[in-house]
Amino acid sequence: MIKTVELFAGVGGFRLGLEKASSDFDFVWMNQWEPGKKAQHAFNCYVAHFGASPKHVNEDIAKVKHLVPKHDLLVGGFPCQDYSVARSNAMGIQGKKGVLWWEIFWILKHHRPLYVLLENVDRLLRSPSSQRGRDFAIMLRCFYELNYYVEWRIINAADYGNAQRRRRVFIFATHRETSWCSKLNEWTPEEILKSKGFFPPAFRVDEIGEIKSYLIDGGFYTDLLGISSLFSADFKKSGYSIDGVIHTAEPVLENSDYRTLRSVLDGHNVDERFFIGDNLEEWIYLKGAKKAPRRKPNGEEYFYTEGPIPFPDNLDMPSRTMLTSEASKNRSTHIVRDPGTGRLRFLTPTECERLNGFPDGWTNTGMPESWRYFTMGNALVVPLISRMGSRLEDIHAFEDKAKIRER
Repeated sequence: MIKTVELFAGVGGFRLGLEKASSDFDFVWMNQWEPGKKAQHAFNCYVAHFGASPKHVNEDIAKVKHLVPKHDLLVGGFPCQDYSVARSNAMGIQGKKGVLWWEIFWILKHHRPLYVLLENVDRLLRSPSSQRGRDFAIMLRCFYELNYYVEWRIINAADYGNAQRRRRVFIFATHRETSWCSKLNEWTPEEILKSKGFFPPAFRVDEIGEIKSYLIDGGFYTDLLGISSLFSADFKKSGYSIDGVIHTAEPVLENSDYRTLRSVLDGHNVDERFFIGDNLEEWIYLKGAKKAPRRKPNGEEYFYTEGPIPFPDNLDMPSRTMLTSEASKNRSTHIVRDPGTGRLRFLTPTECERLNGFPDGWTNTGMPESWRYFTMGNALVVPLISRMGSRLEDIHAFEDKAKIRER
């Protein structure tokens, strides 16, 4: 069994995806906490599906991280924040308060799980705009200091059989004492990124672009503060970090295997409340191209511009990325022409669940309808996690189980 801890669990996408892949994942602890909210709808949804348990904790992770038990695999989707660090008065290095990465780092230091699987928005690789790539480099340096190999890929769910163009960066880390990690030195960077690393067997690529390399140890980069102060890099959509060296390249996939938005739609009996009526002027404005004069705080004038969004959405392509504001009156909300009536309407909560690969009605657990949309806007695409779960199971088969039990 692979003892698994799930952080920032939402409505349980990681757990659902991994358990669909294999019964070998044993979830020994989870945490979900929505700060500033009296009603904890996502946690309640998780409990509705996976049961109430002392192992299911609905508190701020900063306050309960000491309760995390020993585990083999740590998973979670965490916010993209400013990870910069500074020296404390005691000359130690400390990260910004309230940044959830540092809670993950604390858990890694104390438990040294064999594997880590994390998810974030793809802009993490470019943040902050003033020092491109710094935040991700801080994470890679943290892993390096704890003796982990790290591999990442930006994955568009639509490229691998799903009906949503949802791009997220997935980060897989393996402790260097694992048997699988010992094989990495036998392979070239191109082999790791194209065929033999963690991601390629589950998410094929046809070619790998030019591989660029960066150091996160040596020269100015002797600690986290050096990375935070000076590091900048053009991280590509795939890459890995091992022994203080980063290799990164652009993966090329020539033919995607998408499903269409039409494939998730209900063809009949959609409730009347989802239809938007015939007064479309405001929708046409929201979805249309814009170029308007604006003024900066210093008085300088500029033009704000944005391109058009299809209205209604194309049913014969994957959907655009679903956001937490789905079904509100705003530019990003999907509007579709109902296949049964020909009228324009919102997506239903069930259709949003299908876009992320959840079973129908997964969020129909008593939460308000607006929160059903919100949780799906935050959620993982479950079939991607199932692919990763199968890959993890293959890698774990390399391990010496007696050695694992001694950790």
